[in-house]
Amino acid sequence: MTNPEKYTKFIKDKAKELGFLSCGISKAVFLEEEAPRLEQWLKENRNGKMQYMENFFDKRLDPTILVPGSKSVVSLLLNYFPEEKQRQDTYKISKYAYGRDYHFVIKDKLKTLLDYIQEEIGEVSGRAFTDSAPVLDKAWAAKSGLGWIGKNSNLLSKKTGSFFFIAELIIDLDLEYDTPVTDHCGSCTACIDACPTGAIYEPYRVDGSKCISYYTIELKDAIPQSEKGKFEDWMFGCDICQDVCPWNRFSQPHNEPLFNPHPDLLEYSKADWEDITKETFGQIFKKSAVKRTKFSGLQRNIEFLKS
Repeated sequence: MTNPEKYTKFIKDKAKELGFLSCGISKAVFLEEEAPRLEQWLKENRNGKMQYMENFFDKRLDPTILVPGSKSVVSLLLNYFPEEKQRQDTYKISKYAYGRDYHFVIKDKLKTLLDYIQEEIGEVSGRAFTDSAPVLDKAWAAKSGLGWIGKNSNLLSKKTGSFFFIAELIIDLDLEYDTPVTDHCGSCTACIDACPTGAIYEPYRVDGSKCISYYTIELKDAIPQSEKGKFEDWMFGCDICQDVCPWNRFSQPHNEPLFNPHPDLLEYSKADWEDITKETFGQIFKKSAVKRTKFSGLQRNIEFLKS
C-alpha cells in the first residue's frame, strides 16, 4: 500500500468513527469551472445584501491561496436530519437550526480529525472550514464524489438526500483523489415548481436575494412587501426545496445528540411564538444558529408572517 493510499484509508476510517456521513477527497487546485459562474452570479447581484460574497474572490476559487502549501481538500458530510419535527400548525424553523450551532459541533470534530492525522502521520499542516470562510463547500464536495449539485443548487446524494452539513479540511498532504458522480436530477423540477418566491430562476441557478432563508436570516432591513404571503410560515430559513426533493425520501435521522432540539421548539404553536420573550428566546436558542437573526430579527419575521 502506497503512503497516499494508506493515509487516505486512515482519514476516511477516522471520519466515519467521528460520525461523519461520508468523506471524499480532491486535489487542491483552482476551480476553473466555478470561476466564470461565480463572477456572473455576483455581476447579476444574485447575492443581494450579502456583500461578503464579493470578498476574497481568488481565495474562494483557489485553496492554495487560502491555505498556502495545501495539496488536498478533504470534504466531509454530517447528517442533521431530525427524528422529530415541529408541529404542523406553527411558524417554521429550518431543520439545520433545531439544535446546537453546527459551526461549533463540526469544528470540534474537524479539530479531532486533524489531531488524529498529525498523531498518525506526523507534521501535517492544514485548516478546518465549515461555511465560515471563503470556501465553495458544495463545489468541493461534488468534485470529491460525495454527490452532485442539484437543480436547487444543493448537494444531493442518492443514498442520503441533502439534509447534511458540508465541511472541509484543507491540508498539505498528497492523498488519493475521488472522482465526481453523475447528475441524477433528470427531468424532475419539483424544487423549481415548489419555490414560492421564484428563487430558483432556472435549473441549477438560485437567486440568493430572493430566497426565504435570505429574507429571514441575512437581510437586516425590512422584508419587501412584495413578498407578503409567500413565505408559507417559515420564520427562520426554509426547507421547501429540500422537503420536496425525491432524493430526500432516503434521509435517515442523525445520531448527534447536540443537534437535538429544545422540547419547546417542537411544541410551540403560532400563538406561543408570537408571545415569546427575549428571555425564552435565549433559553430555547442557547448556542443555536437562530441567534444569528437575534430576538429582534425573529420578531420582525413573525410580524411579517402574521400581519
